[in-house]
Amino acid sequence: MYISLSSLIFLPIWINMAQILQGGPDEKEKTTALKDLLSRIDLDELMKKDEPPLDFPDSLEGFEYAFNEKGQLRHIKTGEPFVFNYREDLHRWNQKRYEALGEIITKYVYELLEKECNLKKVSIPVDATESEPKSFIFMSEDALTNPQKLMVLIHGSGVVRAGQWARRLIINEDLDSGTQIPFIKRAVDEGYGVIVLNPNENYIEVEKLNTHAQSSSDSSDEPAEKRERKDKVSKEAKKRRDFYEKYRNPQREKEVTQLYIRENGSPEEHAVYVWDHFIAQSAAENVFFVAHSYGGLAFVELMIQREADVKSKVTAVALTDSVHNVWHQEAGKTIREWMRENCCNWVSSSEPLDTSVESMLPDCPRVSAGLHSRKKSPSLEISL
Repeated sequence: MYISLSSLIFLPIWINMAQILQGGPDEKEKTTALKDLLSRIDLDELMKKDEPPLDFPDSLEGFEYAFNEKGQLRHIKTGEPFVFNYREDLHRWNQKRYEALGEIITKYVYELLEKECNLKKVSIPVDATESEPKSFIFMSEDALTNPQKLMVLIHGSGVVRAGQWARRLIINEDLDSGTQIPFIKRAVDEGYGVIVLNPNENYIEVEKLNTHAQSSSDSSDEPAEKRERKDKVSKEAKKRRDFYEKYRNPQREKEVTQLYIRENGSPEEHAVYVWDHFIAQSAAENVFFVAHSYGGLAFVELMIQREADVKSKVTAVALTDSVHNVWHQEAGKTIREWMRENCCNWVSSSEPLDTSVESMLPDCPRVSAGLHSRKKSPSLEISL
């Protein structure tokens, strides 16, 4: 059984508390004092003191993992799949390790989109200044010039980024299951231009400035000796405060602020922006969408805001486990009618592939994706 260092430190307090509670009225004052002490103890903070440092490698090689020829993530030395519980009874630390690996995999998939799929990375907003926050999408060389067909891919919500369906599937299954790469390669082989959206890249994070720091320039009219004395006191106070914070929470993560990307601050905004600046400008007569989960909601929002344009350019939409809701999103009658004719939502089901599945909403047809659970990504058998 795992017993943390902090538990051992405070064990005498728990025992003493129990003994006092068994005592008579004379112990009431001690009981109150101990209750007050215990109420001040932050158990979450105590647990962090027992954790190893949250310092993780910045490469797959550093984690001692690599993708094999089947696209499976395996340990370089043992050949075993990824192990989440690397350290027993340290769930938070294990989760942080998993997230660190996930960020590396995101960059790895970006590289695959460029090297294996021959897509180019395009920065947005298109008119961004050098200093403002930026995001990006990926597209094929002929995405805007292909006169016939354009395929647009939108993933769901969460930690996934451009080129991914599910991080968990990439780590635990393989690249074909968890990424959009098979879709992209097939689309290119069949003569489509391709645009890969990046709807979850909505902001950048920057470390917060220390609001406690005082600038001596505000008191430039003070005598030099007085300013020096104040600066010395301020530095000593900051030193004590930093020492206290380190003792109180040695695993404290950096405080950050979010700087949102102009016109791309949400998946819905991102979909509209990419439509206006890329898809609507493309030469393709027929545009096809594949949208997974929250990506379906983002597409419906795009339709609400650009209904006439979407109807004139989009031929068909393949939704997979879409979470859109035409009532909550207040999609009009003409949009619902268009969706019934031009959209199909493949959903997780135990029924055979393409078997009709009952829907409570009057929008697009729902059919089985031939999956018993969400353990797999959208199937390549889902075709337009």
